[in-house]
Amino acid sequence: MTTFLRPAVVLATLTSLASSALALDWPQWRGPDRTGVAQETGLLKSWPAGGPKRVWMFENAGKGYSGPAIAGGKYFTIGTRDDAEVLLILDANTGKELRVVKIGEVLENKWGDGPRGTPTVDGDRVYALSGPGDLACISIADGKVLWKVSMSSLGGKTPNWGYTESVLVDGNKVLCTPGGGKGTVAALDKLTGKVLWQSGDIKEPAHYSSIVPATINGTPQYVQRNEKSIFGLAAKDGRLLWQTDFPGRTAMIPTPIVSGNEVYVTAGYGTGCKMVRIEADNKVTVVYENKVAKNHHGGFVKIGDYLYGHGDPQWVCQNFKTGEEVWSSRALGKGAVGAADGMLYCLDENTGTVALVEASPKGWNEISRFKLDPQTKIRSSSGKVWTHPVIANGKLYLRDQDLIYCYDVKQP
Repeated sequence: MTTFLRPAVVLATLTSLASSALALDWPQWRGPDRTGVAQETGLLKSWPAGGPKRVWMFENAGKGYSGPAIAGGKYFTIGTRDDAEVLLILDANTGKELRVVKIGEVLENKWGDGPRGTPTVDGDRVYALSGPGDLACISIADGKVLWKVSMSSLGGKTPNWGYTESVLVDGNKVLCTPGGGKGTVAALDKLTGKVLWQSGDIKEPAHYSSIVPATINGTPQYVQRNEKSIFGLAAKDGRLLWQTDFPGRTAMIPTPIVSGNEVYVTAGYGTGCKMVRIEADNKVTVVYENKVAKNHHGGFVKIGDYLYGHGDPQWVCQNFKTGEEVWSSRALGKGAVGAADGMLYCLDENTGTVALVEASPKGWNEISRFKLDPQTKIRSSSGKVWTHPVIANGKLYLRDQDLIYCYDVKQP
């Protein structure tokens, strides 16, 4: 018997399928919600001895540590080409180069030349920030640069290791962190690049973290950090809502983690970690501050009530609510982490080894591992494999400078 569906049912089904497809995209730094955790299931729970099947490898990304944004079947990253930092657009399923768009000059740095930040895709536009601080809005359809704004024009000065931020698009705004006397954080009109506001209450130099959007106690805001503190700015006008001291050393890099009205940060160079609770009147209550996690720049992910990442000198699981160490392991070297479907994807920055580890408070339960092969020949002698792993649409994406790798991690 043939079953006929009502138009409303068909529309609801198609809408649900479209939403599911979008949910598997990775349109910006640390994914749709900037948590580093992919919201998809049905992934491999173990890999063959040589690793999951490699679908494609792209060999002309140039220098840099920029990660990928995956949206609409396309892969976006920033690399170098002909003495310029460029936006690269590839086919996410085949690795075919679709478009190259010049952004600006190449950042030169002992730890590796080229870009650091990840592009942000918003509809038919993509926003990319170069190492020296040129922010470009680019049409995905034809590669036209629609507008460009330099961080120096917003009062900023290029940090020691370049601008590493991945800009945030929220509503009609694109948020960036130029730093400096005009305001540490700036909100621009995403269609024109016009300045909407700068954070006049916070005028510290930029460090290396990316902004997280949040609604805390019913108030839309942006959480960011600098060398000395963590703070929340009102989304409407950039007004300072709250601030708490967190003096770091050398470089403050990892992206804050926001859960409800609680904000967690960690930093390397022996700094440690801190979790605060923002009360209804914006009063800040320190829940804990300790040395359990001293994350350099590989990031932490929160799964349930537990945090996972490299805490220096070992990988750690930390209780988010109490700050206590749950377990630690030195089974893999220092590096970056991503998560999906109950598993951690841990990348050793020194060797290019990728480990699949169960995300569990019971201990380091490594299931599989493989090593990137081949590896780049153009990496700086001071550089490492620093681009974070990304899992999107059943694929694992990794990068080592000019080499971009795509692996199939979907269950058959």
